[in-house]
Formats: sequence, structure tokens, C-alpha cells
Amino acid sequence: MNILILGSGGREHAFAHQAAKSSQCSKLYVAPGNAGTSQIAENVNMDVNDFEVIKTFVLKNKVGMVIVGPEDPLVNGIVDFFASDTDLKDVMIIGPSEKGAKLEGSKEFAKEFMEEFKIPTASYKSFTKETLIKGLQYIENNVAPYVLKADGLAAGKGVVILETADEAKAELQRMLVDEKFGAASKTVVIEQFLKGIELSVFVLTDGKNYKILPTAKDYKRIGEGDTGLNTGGMGAISPVPFADEVLMEKIEERIVKPTIAGIQKRNMNYKGFVFIGLIKVGDEPYVIEYNVRMGDPETEVVLPRIKTDLVSLLESTFKQSLNKHTIDIDSRATTTVMLVSGGYPEAYEKGKEITGIEEVENAIIFHAGTTEKNGKVVTNGGRVLAITSLDTTWQKALKKSYQNAELINFDRKYFRRDIGFDLS
Repeated sequence: MNILILGSGGREHAFAHQAAKSSQCSKLYVAPGNAGTSQIAENVNMDVNDFEVIKTFVLKNKVGMVIVGPEDPLVNGIVDFFASDTDLKDVMIIGPSEKGAKLEGSKEFAKEFMEEFKIPTASYKSFTKETLIKGLQYIENNVAPYVLKADGLAAGKGVVILETADEAKAELQRMLVDEKFGAASKTVVIEQFLKGIELSVFVLTDGKNYKILPTAKDYKRIGEGDTGLNTGGMGAISPVPFADEVLMEKIEERIVKPTIAGIQKRNMNYKGFVFIGLIKVGDEPYVIEYNVRMGDPETEVVLPRIKTDLVSLLESTFKQSLNKHTIDIDSRATTTVMLVSGGYPEAYEKGKEITGIEEVENAIIFHAGTTEKNGKVVTNGGRVLAITSLDTTWQKALKKSYQNAELINFDRKYFRRDIGFDLS
């Protein structure tokens, strides 16, 4: 069948890498794609939120499956658009309905969902401009650090952790009154700070059945030792060394099962991925957040460990027959190291020529922010390349990723040299 992947980052390149290996894949398209996807698929210059243009392309090119990479089109209702269109309703689109996508699109909605289905998470209250005074009082009556979250999508920048009440109060006013994150911060969730170590669990569900995919841990901050500003992710490791059988059983029983039960009870029409961002406090898992798609750069370490035909797996997801599938997982560890543009996540320049990619050995290069210009691969984003390696241990895999990171060059290249620092 012909397959269309929506998105342009490392996650979408990883999806394309797996889909291209499937015997079911006849023709592969990525929209808009990057310099890496163009090597294994046909890039199509389409906006992921222009549903009418996507419809025209899907029908003209007889696309049988659409894999939605980023969250925006899901929150904007692309799955409902397909389901309600006579010409598109039989096209297999992977992702939740708009109702299901609210688990990521609204922090307040997600917290209410967890409360209703008794899923362990931090205590919280939400506030608007009209209830600002109550929000300030709530900060005053609680202890630092304070976690403030913009309710809506804010490109990964809507979560702020502050050490003093005065800082938290000032930030709350910036978010609600000054609309720091625009419409995304019309509502702000203030929640209890949980101290522990984070991990991500990925679940593929057809709305009734589910499969737990390999665990991963990513490193979001720009600086070593997890310091500095938040980014989209500077690297990742799979599996998570401390996610033993005991912890995974707790996660499945207390979090995964009630999440899927909640999805069913609320009739969410959910056929896709649930990314559960977790924190282990002592020996107990708590949910920090839901995402309704695969994470980035976790996708670059999770998908390479899945030996099962990805297209077949996603087809059974759409047809609600996931229970008939088994997933074969590579026992090796996977690591990825992200090369980023100098200055990221703040101001950075694009258009820097990238050299040395062809010298890489024993690793997979997933392009994130790249494009082609005059026959050369150049930078086109803050996060540029993800260097993924597999080996018997994560330490050995990481060594490969770092060795190959040194071979690739572009002006002001930067990467964290301490991925996995908290796992040793």
C-alpha cells in the first residue's frame, strides 16, 4: 500500500525508516519531511494542518495509511476529519480523535481524566485570569518548588519549575495576564513538585487492546547534568535500566490499564500511541503527562528495537485486532545523541552545511532539522541530527553514538556528552 507520514523531524524519519522495510509498503511519502526522509521516501511540501490539501493528495496518490507524527494535527482533529469524510473513512489513519488528543492538548483535561480513573499523579489546581487571586493564594499556601503548566500546546515550552513563591506568582501573572504562551496559557495548572527519576512508557492501542512498547528515558535540558533551558530532547536511552519487572507491573496495573479503560469508557476513538511521561518517586510510579503520539527523540531509540513489521502492527491497530499480534523486541540497548545548532533552544542560525554523515559506521542517522540546498545537506532547525546506536549494553551503544558524533560537523555543532549520567 502507499503510506503517508506527516511531520518533518527525527521521529518521522524513524517511522519512515521502519515503514520502508515493510513488505506491505509500496510507495512512501513524508510531508513535509527532511533531507534524511528524501533518501528513502518522496518528500511532499504540505502543511500537516491543511486537511483539505492532505485529502486531495491522499485520494490522488491512493494512500492507504496515514501515520501522524506531531501532536498539532491530532489536537486539531485530523482523525475526525478522515472518519467523517465518505472518501477518506476507509483510509487507515493512526492517531486518536480530537477527543482523545485532549489528553495532550489540555493539561487540565488530562489531570481530570487521571483523577476520575484513579491514576497516580501529582496533586493540582487550575486557574484562569478570573481566578488569578486564588492562584496567588494557592502558591502562598503551598511549598516550593512550584510547577506551573500552560494548559494548551506551547511547543514544549509551557512548563516552568520555580524555586520561590515570588517567582511563581510573577510567572503566573505573566502566563495568565500577559498571555506569555498565548491561548495555551489561558488556563494554568499548578501542581505539586515530585522529586524522582523520569522515564517514558509507550503504549500502542486500538482503543480496546494494547501493547506496551520498549521503555525509554530522554534528556530534555540543554546543559550537562540536566541544567539550563528545556529543549525538545538532547538524547535518549532504551530500555530504562531501572524499569525492572516490579516497576513495570505497577505501571501496567496502576497506570496503563486504567488509562485504556478510561479511553474506552469515554468513547475516545483512539487508535494510536499513548506516550506516558512518568516519574519514579521512591519505588512508586506517577504520571507527569500524557502525549498522544510518539516522543522525540525517544522514537529514535524505541522503533529500532521493534523487529515486528511496523505497517502490519499499525494496520491491526486501525482494524482493532491488536490482540492477535505479538511484538518481537530486540534485546539490545539503543541510545541516541542529538546534535543541535549553536544557540538552541534560543536564537540559532540555519543553512549551515553538514559534513561527515557518509563517514558514520555502526549507527543510524535520523535527520531532524535538515534540508537540501544546492545538492548539500544543511541545517534547518534547532535539533539537527539524532545518532542512534545498538549494542549489548547502553554504555557500549552510547560509545558508538559519541564516536560517530565526532565525525559529523557543521558550524557551532553542540551535543551533550553526559547522556545516561544519572543511570550509572
